Amino acid sequence: MPCAETATLLFPVDGAVHRVGPDETAFAYRDASFATGLGPSWPDPADDEPNIAWGRAYAQALWPFAMEGGYVNFMAGEDQDHGPATYRQNYRRLVQVKRRYDPDNLFRLNQNVHPQAFPPAPPPGRISRRIT
Repeated sequence: MPCAETATLLFPVDGAVHRVGPDETAFAYRDASFATGLGPSWPDPADDEPNIAWGRAYAQALWPFAMEGGYVNFMAGEDQDHGPATYRQNYRRLVQVKRRYDPDNLFRLNQNVHPQAFPPAPPPGRISRRIT
């Protein structure tokens, strides 16, 4: 660990979280026991490279023991493509909600669900074929 200001936090996922089904809210990891927050931190921008490398290596070392997605508030800017894994079975439904209420993606910062992540479903009673 290059800097002593770095923290690894373990948050228990228990209590009320386990009393709600995984498809009843956006948070799908109701079967998890802990959420891990990796927090590499350092004061000097000159130390960016070794600290970022250490954080990535640490995350990679933990990966075999982790679930594929995670808690959305722990996502960083470079994690935007992890939406499907983060929301699991709820992602398609969230895309539909986003498409309905924010089709122009005005609210797109932070952990965005993009309204065009999947092609819209065809109208009921119609058959759709994709030509590639």
